[in-house]
Amino acid sequence: RHRYDDGEASAVARYLLEMGFGLSMTDILCGATERLPQAELREMVQRLTDGEPVQYVVGTAEFCGRRFHVAPGVLIPRPETAELCQWIIGTQHPARPEGALSKRSGERTSPPGGNRGGYILDIGTGSGCIAITLALDIPNAEVEAWDISPDALAIARRNASTLNANVTFKEKDIIEQSTKSDLNPSLREGHRVGLIVSNPPYIVPSESSAMDVNVLKHEPEIALFTPEDDPLKFYRAIGNYARHALMPQGKLYFEINPLFAKELERILTEQGFTDITFRNDQFGKQRFVMATLNN
Repeated sequence: RHRYDDGEASAVARYLLEMGFGLSMTDILCGATERLPQAELREMVQRLTDGEPVQYVVGTAEFCGRRFHVAPGVLIPRPETAELCQWIIGTQHPARPEGALSKRSGERTSPPGGNRGGYILDIGTGSGCIAITLALDIPNAEVEAWDISPDALAIARRNASTLNANVTFKEKDIIEQSTKSDLNPSLREGHRVGLIVSNPPYIVPSESSAMDVNVLKHEPEIALFTPEDDPLKFYRAIGNYARHALMPQGKLYFEINPLFAKELERILTEQGFTDITFRNDQFGKQRFVMATLNN
């Protein structure tokens, strides 16, 4: 059984009632909870007691001012990943300051259309939160998103449809794509990609003892963990693919594990990237990196 402290329990209850049943704080104070379907409410409370994350229980997670459908097949979007999106948007769309993301579900900053800066590729899209946010908040963005999981892609496509975002989703394995691009140049993107972004698995198994039990029990291992003996496996593959696919001066953005920042910098430098810039998250941890393809 999962135990919340008083502050957590209050926040989880608010989230459940607001996201699951559409109740405002005023509704709650006026006793609207008594009119809810009690059997459904009891089932949800039981799932919470068993440690299931509230976002899975209600099927919804908030991200950059929008609501995304989530289920156990995808990672729950984190606030840190929203910071990564804000950094990209602030760089790609300077007229929009970081943090000033649109709030309405399908709001687009300008009509869709061609992007002379090349298209955006999100590798390991999960719920689609990064790809969809960039598609909606960067003018004229053409966005493609990959994932190895058919279940994740189904959820991502549902989110894109609900939020009216124009994103092309493809089932692809970046490890395989990276190898293919080395062996057969005709399979490369031909330097047409302007920006590649990824939040790949970056937790090593030895860190699991410090993680919340509800994350370990319920969120997909494939989206969380990287091999202990090769923690930068996915970064190396994405960087290798990016050096073939990106346009000259194209950008590569990652969310990272601070433990491996220095080693990642070395790998990216060897792969031909320059202007490697690290950035801290809201908790002061080195969480993001941007690199430019120098070719």
